[in-house]
Amino acid sequence: MAGVSRLAPSGTQRRSMSSWLSQLPHLTRRFFGAVSRRAPSSSDQAWALGFLRAGEAALWQRLGNADQRHSIEVARRFSADLSESPRDEMAGALLHDIGKVSVDLGTFGRVLATVVGPRTRSFRIYHDHEQIGIELLREAGSAAATLSLLDGTTQRVDALAALRRADNV
Repeated sequence: MAGVSRLAPSGTQRRSMSSWLSQLPHLTRRFFGAVSRRAPSSSDQAWALGFLRAGEAALWQRLGNADQRHSIEVARRFSADLSESPRDEMAGALLHDIGKVSVDLGTFGRVLATVVGPRTRSFRIYHDHEQIGIELLREAGSAAATLSLLDGTTQRVDALAALRRADNV
């Protein structure tokens, strides 16, 4: 792929113990949020879909309920953190984990993949979900601003930093 996501380390890099421990609060919240099968509210779904192009919306709707809820939470934090958050950047915030539609792991499989790293094909796909997502979004016709935010090449350093903060709460 042309770009390399700067949102998270490459799936092929091992996390140091201190890096992994620093992510523990975030990962714990994600785990307990993922256990619930509750769908986002219809108003939250409508809010999210209002930022997405048709191809993006089709991809977003393939996400599981927990991932949809997470994407909405991240996008709301992203928007609150910036004085200006254009539609294409909001789409990026909503779609930052879209590559996970290619991952056939349940909650516990994702936890295991996070802990042990990219040791199997499924775990490698999980660890590479950012790059996979960028490719899916290219194919879906996402705007250049959406893609550049997600691959880390955006000129809007404030937006990239806001997305990192919004996703790591």
